[in-house]
Amino acid sequence: MIETASRLDTTELDLECEVECIHPRAVMAARGAMAETPAGERVAALFAMLGDPTRVRVLTALLPGELCVCDLAAATGVNRTTISHQLRVLRDHRLVRRRREGKVVYYALDDDHVVALLAMAGAHAAEAITKLDSPVRRLA
Repeated sequence: MIETASRLDTTELDLECEVECIHPRAVMAARGAMAETPAGERVAALFAMLGDPTRVRVLTALLPGELCVCDLAAATGVNRTTISHQLRVLRDHRLVRRRREGKVVYYALDDDHVVALLAMAGAHAAEAITKLDSPVRRLA
């Protein structure tokens, strides 16, 4: 019943738009915001990187500080070959950086933006779980 009502509401809203633009100021503000942000493709690629659970585990393991491939494999429980591949992908997207010390290569989060992305994503995911488990949700 709720799904049918949602579809009806959307259909009714679509029918109400008989002109091309109802709120030109809001449209101009939206266009301005879009012009000030990075290209949508780059943002989508970043979210795609964060869409893989293994990559998120690798990034999370690097939050306390740099680790070599062996230590990352031990921390995440993922084999070294997979870790190496994921680190290459993450490095290509500037989410991690590397530092060589002799024969050992250490990996770290590229900058504070990556830390902030992980923190915000984690907070949002925890909030979503809390909302799904809220008493109001259970009554519906």
